[in-house]
Amino acid sequence: MVDLVANFLRELRPSEVEPAVLMISGRPFPRWSAKNLDISWATLSDVVLRAVGSEREELERAFDATGDLGDAAEMVFASKPKRQATLIEAPLTLDEVIRIFNRIAAVKGEGARERKEAILEGLLSRATPLEAKYLIKIIIGEMRTGFREGLMELAVSRAFGVRPEAIKRATMFCGEIVDVAKVAATEGEKGVLAIGPEIFRPTQPMLAQNICSVEEAIALHGGSTAFEYKLDGARVQVHKRGDEVKVFSRRLSDVTEGLPEVVDAVKEEVKAEQVILEGEVVALGKGNVPLPFQYLMQRFRRERDIEAMMREIPVSLTLFDVLYYDGHSLIDFRYLDRRKKLCELAGEISVVEQLITDDASEARGFLEESLRAGHEGLVAKKLDSTYTPGARGKLWLKIKPVLEPLDLVIVAAEYGYGKRHRWLSDYYLAARDEATGEFLVVGKTFKGLTDKEIAEMTERLKELTIKREGRRVLVTPKVVVEVAYNEIQRSPKYKCGMALRFARITRIRDDKGPEDADTIQRVREIFRKQVKSHG
Repeated sequence: MVDLVANFLRELRPSEVEPAVLMISGRPFPRWSAKNLDISWATLSDVVLRAVGSEREELERAFDATGDLGDAAEMVFASKPKRQATLIEAPLTLDEVIRIFNRIAAVKGEGARERKEAILEGLLSRATPLEAKYLIKIIIGEMRTGFREGLMELAVSRAFGVRPEAIKRATMFCGEIVDVAKVAATEGEKGVLAIGPEIFRPTQPMLAQNICSVEEAIALHGGSTAFEYKLDGARVQVHKRGDEVKVFSRRLSDVTEGLPEVVDAVKEEVKAEQVILEGEVVALGKGNVPLPFQYLMQRFRRERDIEAMMREIPVSLTLFDVLYYDGHSLIDFRYLDRRKKLCELAGEISVVEQLITDDASEARGFLEESLRAGHEGLVAKKLDSTYTPGARGKLWLKIKPVLEPLDLVIVAAEYGYGKRHRWLSDYYLAARDEATGEFLVVGKTFKGLTDKEIAEMTERLKELTIKREGRRVLVTPKVVVEVAYNEIQRSPKYKCGMALRFARITRIRDDKGPEDADTIQRVREIFRKQVKSHG
């Protein structure tokens, strides 16, 4: 697969490299882009039927036969040979398809749906059956080729003669292989090596590995380690140049508009001309007590008037790292040196509570303080650790006192009974297979969400519905939820052979996409450890 993609990229014009990498990866836009096609499967299926002059039953039969939206569309398109004879001779090009995607994303306001449909119908009416298959997969984000980002990095490396480690490092800084591929195609390795932290281009966040105790953290770090409160909020990356400030989410999306008080605080307190900071945004209730994560996500979604939301759900920013300062990257600095610089820059903005110790009893006391304050636990950071974007290793460690929850994707739902009969309130939860991209169901739950959240979830899932089977609907895997459970047990009920016992949703992870969900490989590893601990 790597050789196929590398050979293909090598043959393209420089302008075609970006759209090719995006579309092979199954996306119309880079992850950090604020652009969104905002096309539901219901809308897409209507457009497909109009484009080929087919009946809905034919599309549903094709989906029943294939289980894949793109494959179903290909079957329906191929069943209309007369249509193929009337196709415009000029074939679709990569550049043209990306321009059309941008046009669709730019449509706003009254009548937007109808205008989007018209543009999309024009695109599909020119597509061959095979092109229609993959255009639809790209639109709904369901490529399922197994060609993961790591493989794309290798393909870009081979295509343009740039060392793999240079490509990987640059991708961590850019947050997206697409940007690196474009530089590799035009400037080669010299250009790729020049890529580093850049203001207003979000960098992939450094990640922490899960462990069970403070004792384990002290052992892994070889003695003294820095313990910090693990806040129950949303991680953000804040970029400042002069008086301009932008805030990016963990998924590298621009969320500046929904967090004006964060922008104001950084403008007022951080005196640096150029800086990239990392921190956590927390929603606050009465007495400045942290509110549950769900309240915070309302601010990120910007569902209502921002000023009203600011009054209803105020937020605060707490900083924990600095990656860039006035023209200089700090990622290769030791953690302690970055922390010192952060404290100098923060002004009156809070810096996360910290304890440096090699005493396990002292660290346990600090963990209890964090929990009493309404936080999730601790993060342990090795004192001499550099910042490694996108990497999850032993330099940073997460310590929570409960069984680590899983981030899973809703792939189907059922209507409830009684007062919930009009709501999709029973959810099928799936983990991602990192080898194939398939989502494998590991459990089902109706617990955890409030009535208001269930009503909102119902509307979201209706937009994502691809098929209805009695009281159950199958949905495009887009919505990620955090799921607590008592244990993982063997189960012949599901294809993966495992099931979560007493699963319940603890929060909706709007800050994560399906690509960020936990993998079935991780679920199996937890199961193996559980079996081992039980003898």
